[in-house]
Amino acid sequence: MKAVVIVPTLNAGSLWRDWINAVSATGIEAGDIYVIDSGSSDDTVFLAREAGFNVKSIDVRLFNHGSTRQSAVAGLSGVDIAIFLTQDAILSRPDSLRNILSPFNDKGVAAVCGRQLPRPEAGAIETHARLFNYSEISSLNTIADADKKGLKAAFLSNSFAAYRVKALLDVGGFPADVIFGEDMYVAAKMLMVGYGVAYAADACVYHSHSYSFWQEMQRYFDMGVFHAREPWIRQSLGGAEGEGLKFVFSEYKYLLKHAFWLVPEGMLRTLFRYAGFRLGLVERMLPLWSKRLLAMNKGYFK
Repeated sequence: MKAVVIVPTLNAGSLWRDWINAVSATGIEAGDIYVIDSGSSDDTVFLAREAGFNVKSIDVRLFNHGSTRQSAVAGLSGVDIAIFLTQDAILSRPDSLRNILSPFNDKGVAAVCGRQLPRPEAGAIETHARLFNYSEISSLNTIADADKKGLKAAFLSNSFAAYRVKALLDVGGFPADVIFGEDMYVAAKMLMVGYGVAYAADACVYHSHSYSFWQEMQRYFDMGVFHAREPWIRQSLGGAEGEGLKFVFSEYKYLLKHAFWLVPEGMLRTLFRYAGFRLGLVERMLPLWSKRLLAMNKGYFK
């Protein structure tokens, strides 16, 4: 299987050298790494070219989570698997790329989600979010799992994910214009036409965020906007509320055991998340200025 790595960038900062070193340690050819840069003003492009990567620059105003990635895929030739990473997702081990490719030995697998580990310096709330969403056990989901898992059956994150190019094109590729969730969009499409979506627990990256309360709400606002504009996903696979409750109780138990003094903060964050998600679901009723205020991806609202 011919595989390439694609990473969108914008001012990747101090982590970029770590990203380059980690990817280079896997043994992948530098010419099989494609950087789509949205006008970085730091040394992101310089370091990428110095490493021998393919670099394409685009206007930051043209960036979209869906169309930018689809454009990168459309430009490929003779490639079987496209592996996506984000600029802040650092491979934790040299065999991570090889491991995310292994599930594709099953011809029915169309996409594979890698495991995201909390950063070494992550706090308890940040750590729990990764432990909850990314199990130590690999799995394979099909449309039959939607009855039990709901939206979780289509769980996929382009911070570290791989796609069979033919299957990706079969379902129409990444959506042209989404605020968030282009990965879940494609995963849901793949499930609905009979493909499987795998999770490789041994393909790992360090990737987590320490969000402020406001950033937490903004992220969930974007999530709500995505589901409001793509209602077919929840209609086909089920809602997110059940998984949300599981997360809340899991976080509460985790904090009681590991950092009990953070329980009040965790509860307050839950309120911010819920408020953000609910506001996102009704975003069409909100004035433009408020959407830009509430959104993490502000460029989506023009």
